Amino acid sequence: MEPLNYFNYFTEIEEHFWRKRGAHLLVSPLDWAIVETWQKAGIPLNAVLKGIDRAFESWSRSRRAAGGRQLKSLAYCVDAVLDAAAEAQEAAAGSGPEVASKAPAAEPFSRTELKGYLERNAARFRAAAEKIRAKQSAIATRFDETATRLDEIAPTVGSPAALNLEDLERRLTVLEEKLTAALSADAAEETLLAIRTEMDRSLAPYRRKMSAEQLSQLERQYTQKRLFETFQIPRLSLFYLT
Repeated sequence: MEPLNYFNYFTEIEEHFWRKRGAHLLVSPLDWAIVETWQKAGIPLNAVLKGIDRAFESWSRSRRAAGGRQLKSLAYCVDAVLDAAAEAQEAAAGSGPEVASKAPAAEPFSRTELKGYLERNAARFRAAAEKIRAKQSAIATRFDETATRLDEIAPTVGSPAALNLEDLERRLTVLEEKLTAALSADAAEETLLAIRTEMDRSLAPYRRKMSAEQLSQLERQYTQKRLFETFQIPRLSLFYLT
């Protein structure tokens, strides 16, 4: 994936969907989760956009469109996007090895932006920890530990040495995964039940159209997003810097 496309992945998909839809819509947690599964699977941006175009073409020929209904969720586009991704992979396999570019790719973010992003997130984790410390001390401690880890990473971003964004993204992803596991284990049962109920309701119209693997991925991403929102903590991936 090109660096610019990777770090503007959600924005470009969102805007393309809005243009096809003809109106700006509030982005649902389900749509966020779908985009995240595509991003984590490494589906190229152009394949996603092509799949969305095909899904809208298919919808326009459906009885629902004839009845005046509009395509409102990216969930309808999942199969078309996966088909477009498979085609892109086949085309790449037959095109031969890529010739390496002589010019180094420009960094998609300035060092100042990256350092500020890490520092802001550390501050937000500490603020979130203070809000719940009295009632949920284990989760508060995890937030404090995350903030400390971000403090440790921030100076390396500001140094003049070459920056490996892929390595930084891996470190942040590991922190997110540890946080998700902790929240899933320690959050109140009522909180987890509410998220599950909301998720089941959102996915209900699409369950029969998705494979078990697709549903499992969506459920993980959806739950992670809603847990982070519930505890008012930021996502750490550079995917969210934009």
